Amino acid sequence: MITIKSVIEDTKIIQIDKTRMYWALLKPRLSFLVAFSAGFGFLLGAEGEINWLSFLILAFGGFLISGASIIINQVLEKDIDKLMKRTQKRPLPTKQLTVDEAIGFGFLIGLLGFTLLLIFTNFLTALLSLFSMFLYGFIYTPLKRIGPIAVIVGAIPGALPPLLGWVAARGEIGFEGFILFLIQFAWQFPHFWAIAWVMDEDYQKAGFKLLPSRGGQDLNSAIQIMLSTLFLIPLGLIPYQLGISGLVSAIIVTMAGFFFLIPVVRLVFAPSRIVALQIMFGSFIYLPIIQIAYLLDKI
Repeated sequence: MITIKSVIEDTKIIQIDKTRMYWALLKPRLSFLVAFSAGFGFLLGAEGEINWLSFLILAFGGFLISGASIIINQVLEKDIDKLMKRTQKRPLPTKQLTVDEAIGFGFLIGLLGFTLLLIFTNFLTALLSLFSMFLYGFIYTPLKRIGPIAVIVGAIPGALPPLLGWVAARGEIGFEGFILFLIQFAWQFPHFWAIAWVMDEDYQKAGFKLLPSRGGQDLNSAIQIMLSTLFLIPLGLIPYQLGISGLVSAIIVTMAGFFFLIPVVRLVFAPSRIVALQIMFGSFIYLPIIQIAYLLDKI
């Protein structure tokens, strides 16, 4: 027998499930990483007393902008996501959310994130965040089925968070802010390509062509991953040379770079999915380690 109480309970369950789906749509772990990197750039660029309100708004606004970018990506790839094992259980392929619901939610959080950054940081920070969202959502996403050029384009919005933080703190890009961007830009390549290697079978089903070589998982791709990783070591030392950070962070960053390089070299001589996984997880560890090292050295 259907009662008012059972209807209310069913409604609550549906609302909770919807909330979970909206949360999943944001890909929170990736969006948190964006917020962390933006916060890092802000703290590193801050001069004198830190404006903690601006810091918190920046991190939250960055999280929202990242979420909106990811939603655009999922809306455009809703049919492609059905083809891949990794993505076929997302809210849109499973129809747990409609496209209209996703678009409405993405527009709302994107507008909120942009407005918060505009009010509590500065115009340049808000503009760069909007540029990042457009580039990731509308340019990088369709390029994934065209060729490796997508990785270069995708590396730009992927590298912007620390620069956003720097600009929010300083009000200008500056040479130091550009270096922070460049370090994270270089990091994107071994990170992206390791994921592409691990997910190659799934990516082929979707028509994604992200590995640097036309041969896919071959020696040429492995060498290009190694070369891109090698760039991280000298780039990581530039903040010390500019006086942004000290000698301790320079040592830590150099050591982290060499440890990150170990599985990359192994991929050249013994290519396998397991080694590519090591590179992928190594990339997740490398970035926060060097960012925390820079911050602690500044303190």
